[in-house]
Amino acid sequence: MGLLILISSIAVSSSLYLFAEFSLLVDVTYTLFVSLLLYITLVYFNYLSTEKEKARIRTAFSHYLSPDLVSRLSESPESLVLGGEEKKMTFLFCDIRDFTGISETFRDDPQGLTHLINRFLTPMTDEILSNNGTIDKYMGDSIMAFWNAPLDTPNHEKLAALSALGMINRLKQINDEIREEAESESRDFKELKIGIGLNTGTCIVGNLGSQQRFDYSVLGDPVNLASRLEGQSKTYGINIIIGEDTAKNISDFALVELDLIAVKGRSAAVTVYGLLGDPDTAKDEIFQKEKQTVEAMLRHYKAQEWDRCEEYAQQLSSLSPRFVTLANLYQQRIKVFRDNPPGDQWDGIYRATSK
Repeated sequence: MGLLILISSIAVSSSLYLFAEFSLLVDVTYTLFVSLLLYITLVYFNYLSTEKEKARIRTAFSHYLSPDLVSRLSESPESLVLGGEEKKMTFLFCDIRDFTGISETFRDDPQGLTHLINRFLTPMTDEILSNNGTIDKYMGDSIMAFWNAPLDTPNHEKLAALSALGMINRLKQINDEIREEAESESRDFKELKIGIGLNTGTCIVGNLGSQQRFDYSVLGDPVNLASRLEGQSKTYGINIIIGEDTAKNISDFALVELDLIAVKGRSAAVTVYGLLGDPDTAKDEIFQKEKQTVEAMLRHYKAQEWDRCEEYAQQLSSLSPRFVTLANLYQQRIKVFRDNPPGDQWDGIYRATSK
């Protein structure tokens, strides 16, 4: 625009000056026309370049982000930092339990197994994207997702928790549908069960990889811990296991402390919690009684009061089927500690030997 105005001003003023001083008429119409045409051409191709960049971003992220985030990202592509940046994020890992056994039932029907996985992954992905999560990757029957990147997402811990709870509810619907189909076709029904791990922490996120190929992904200890927590869900018999940093920011949800654990491959211990429901569930009297019982069991466990701990473990088993595995776990530990007391210097940390 500046160049157009400058050229036009010089051309017109020069023509007027020459005509006024020397009666010499110089036609500047061609100059003005060419300058205007050049300006329009530059503006047009700049517009095309901008739209091409937006389309590239929409294409690249449409399968990983919610439509709202894709729209925000295409409007402000500068918010996508190339390379890596340090951000506090929340991570989710989800995995189907006993997938090997499920796969075996489809050994003569690989297309049926593919259909089942797609049927599982689609609603799980919907829950993540509807809560502004980003799908990092699919690993067979597993999903890895994160929040607060590439764009800032306020309350990302809460959104991740809502996604995890939504995934459990959607799984119930999937199992109901599969059960009805199995009954109508007179074949065996195998229920799908999942474990979910959530953790929050500061990581490096960005375009990571090699010079030949890279992906938009994350690196850091909190990511690895989230994966390990997902694996521990079967140990405690709780579908959703979360780390303490996530729990601090969703204290109004239905949470129960489970253990102080050093997961395999990690020396530092972390307090882990079971996520059992949303804030409304947290106010439920039944849940409150269950939570108080778990807290009492853990309190006596840490104080090495094995008899009292076992009493609460037995009481917990009778309260709800979902705590039977947790109660049995502590009863087994009590049995071991009675034969081999941990001593006065015991830190209460359980060191996991498996993923």
